[in-house]
Amino acid sequence: MKSLSPKFPLFFSSEGGYASNKTIKEVVKQNFKNLVLTSPGERIMIPDFGVGIRNYLFENNDTQVSKRIFERLKQQVQQYMPFLEIQAFSPSFEENQMIISIQYFIIPIGDSDILSVRLWWGIVMTKIKKPVVDYTARDFQTIKEALVEYARKYYPNSYQDFNEAGFGSMILDTVAYTGDILSFYLDYHANESFLDTALERDNVIKLAKQLGYKHQGPASAAGVAVFYIFVPATVNGNAPDERYIPVLKKNSTFTSTNGNQFILTEDVRFDREDNEVAVGRVDPTTKNPSLYAIKSYGTVVSGKYNSAFVNIAEYSKFLKVKVPIQNIVEIISVKDSEGFEYYEVENLAQDHIYRPVVNRTSTKKEVDSFLRPFYVPRRFVLERTSTETFLQFGHGTDQSGEDKSIADPSNVILKYSSKEYIGDTSFDPNRLIYSDKFGIVPSNTTLSIVARTNDQLDVNIGAGILNTVTNAIFDFEDENNLDQNMVSIVKNSIEVDNEEPIIGEINNLDTNQIKALAYETYASQNRAVTKEDYRSLLYKMPRKFGSIKRVNVLRDTNSFKRNLNIYVLSQGQDGKLAKASDTLKQNMKVWLNENKMINDTIDILDGKILNLGIYFSIIVDHTYDSDETLSRALSNLKNTFSVVPNMGESFFITDIYKAVRNTEGVLDLIDVNLSVKNGGVYSNVSIDLEKQKSTDGRYIEIPDNVVYEIKFPNDDIKGVVVWYDNKKIYCFKR
Repeated sequence: MKSLSPKFPLFFSSEGGYASNKTIKEVVKQNFKNLVLTSPGERIMIPDFGVGIRNYLFENNDTQVSKRIFERLKQQVQQYMPFLEIQAFSPSFEENQMIISIQYFIIPIGDSDILSVRLWWGIVMTKIKKPVVDYTARDFQTIKEALVEYARKYYPNSYQDFNEAGFGSMILDTVAYTGDILSFYLDYHANESFLDTALERDNVIKLAKQLGYKHQGPASAAGVAVFYIFVPATVNGNAPDERYIPVLKKNSTFTSTNGNQFILTEDVRFDREDNEVAVGRVDPTTKNPSLYAIKSYGTVVSGKYNSAFVNIAEYSKFLKVKVPIQNIVEIISVKDSEGFEYYEVENLAQDHIYRPVVNRTSTKKEVDSFLRPFYVPRRFVLERTSTETFLQFGHGTDQSGEDKSIADPSNVILKYSSKEYIGDTSFDPNRLIYSDKFGIVPSNTTLSIVARTNDQLDVNIGAGILNTVTNAIFDFEDENNLDQNMVSIVKNSIEVDNEEPIIGEINNLDTNQIKALAYETYASQNRAVTKEDYRSLLYKMPRKFGSIKRVNVLRDTNSFKRNLNIYVLSQGQDGKLAKASDTLKQNMKVWLNENKMINDTIDILDGKILNLGIYFSIIVDHTYDSDETLSRALSNLKNTFSVVPNMGESFFITDIYKAVRNTEGVLDLIDVNLSVKNGGVYSNVSIDLEKQKSTDGRYIEIPDNVVYEIKFPNDDIKGVVVWYDNKKIYCFKR
C-alpha cells in the first residue's frame, strides 16, 4: 500500500525503509497527537500552536482544570484541525501520572477514533527529614562547635570521643580549618567582585576600568618656566632682527638644582608681541644695541624620556605587550623596525588621531597650531595595573590595513600631552560597524618604545630651582641662510628659570580616590547636552589651539532648529579681554563637533565687553590720614574687581560697599556712581545702567553675551574723601 507520511519518531520498518502511515486515519491521529502534546512556543514560526498538555501536569485535580484543558483543546482543533469533531473528553489523575482520553470524529471520511495520552510526573522522592544545619558558622571556632553539636545530636552512639587530644577532635579540627579557609576566600572573592567593597589595588583598577575609568601612571609636577634668549639687533639697532628669533620646540629638556628633570610640553615662541624685550648689550663703538634680550614663558612637566625594545614573534590576535620600563607616565611613541608608527588611542575602534600643524598665517602669534586629522591603521590602547604597563593591539594584518592619511575633519580632539598627536576620548558604538579589525597587529618585528617616566619620589621644586638647560631644540624659519656664528650665539644664550614653584601630586591615588574617579567617569557620558557641558568642554580645550578667556552658550530663540549661539572672548596682548580670532573659532567648532548633540547646530560669535568706571566718596575717621585711607580703599576695590567675571555675571554694587567699608579708617561710604566707558581704547558696547539695575538697587544685570570689565583700574576707579565743617562740604580727590 502506498505510504502517506512517515511515522514519528522515525524508525525502520520490516518492509524496508522508514515506517509510514498508510491511511488517512493514521495520518490524522499522528497530527492530532502532535497538536495535543506540543506546548505553545515550541514551533518558532507558529508560537500559538499546541494544546500544551504538559503544562497541566502539576495542576490540582479538579473540574476547573479539566474544563480549562477541554476549552484549550477545542480552540486548537477549531483553528488548526477544523475537520475534526470532539465527541468525548476524559481526563483522569492517578499517582504520578495524568491520563487523557479523547474520542474524535473525522468528518471527511466519516470515521471515529480515540487518542489516549499518558504523562508521568517522574519518580516522587520519599520525604527525608533534613537535619538542622547552622549556616551562621563561618570561622574555625564556630564551625567546630557546630560540628560537635551535630555529632552529639545525630550520632550519639557512634561518636563519643570529644577529648581535645583525641583522634576525633583532630578530624573535627581539620574540617573546621578547611571550612574557615573556604569561608575566607568565598568572602574575599565576593568582596573583590564589587567596586564598593574591593580592597586590592589591582582589583579596584580592573573594576574601575569597567566603568570607563583609565588608570594614570605616576604623578607629575607641571608649571610655568620663564625663558631668556639673546637675539642680534637689526642694522640700525632699533629692534631685534626677526630672522634670528627662534622657536624653542617642545620636548626640550631642563634640570633643576636638586636633579629633577623637566620637559617642555609646548613650543615657546620668542616672536610673540606680548614677550618682554629689553636691550641686552650695547656696541661700545656705535653705542647702539647689538643684542636684545627676549623673555617668554612655556609650560614644563616633570620627567625624562626612556626607551626600550621589544621583540615581537608571529602574528597573534589581540596581542598584549608588556612595556619593560618602570614608572611610566605616558607613552610618547611606538615604532617597529620597518619604520611604521603605532599611535595610542582611547579605544581600538577609534581609527583617527589629530596632529597639531604649525600655524604660519598672520594669526600665528595668537594661535600656534591648526588641527589636522590623520587616519591610523596601526594603533594600541594603553592598559595599566598598579605596577605594570601594557600595549593592547587589535587583530588586523598588513593586508587588512587601509592607506589613508587624512581622516574626517569633523571628528574632534580631546587630549594633549607630550605626544605629537591627540586622541579622541569618546567611544562611538557605530564605529564597530566599519572597524572590525581594531587596528593592525605588529608581527615578526621589533618595537621601539619611548616613554616619559618619573623616577623621583618628590617631583616638586621651589621657585628659582629650574636653572639648567639640558637639551634645547630650536627652530629658525630660514636657518640655512643665516649667519651661523650669530645662530650659535642665539642658541648658546638660552637660559631658564621658574618664577613660581612647580608642583603636582606627590603620592599616587589610593583605592578610595580611584573609586570616586571611576564613578565620576561613569556619570560623565562625554557628550555635550547641557549648556554646562558645552562650557566645560570648551574650557578644557588645550591652550595650544587658542586661549579662551570667557565663553557662554545660549539657545538661539530666533531659530526654528536647535541652534546654539556660543559667545567667546579671548585675551589680548595686554592681558585684557579681546575678540577671538577666526582661527580660534574654527578650532572650537572642530573641538565640539563630535561631542555635540546630532541635531544641535552651532554658531560661534564674538562676546561683548562692557567697560565700567567707578566713582565713590567716603568719610574718613579724623584719627587716620585721609590720603593713606583713600589709597587703601582704592587698593581694596582694585583687588575686588581684578578677577574677570563670567559672561552674563551680574555686577554687584554691594561688592563696592563691602570692599570700601571694610577698609581701615573709613567711617562711611557716602555715594557710588557707575559709568560706561566706551570709545577710543574702550569697547563700543553701552547699556542703560539704570534700566538694568535690580529693583532693590543691589546689582546691575549684565546680558548673557556680555562680560563687564574694569579695563584700567588706575584710571577707571576714582574716589574722594569728603568732610563737613560748619555745614560746608569739603572734598579731597585722588
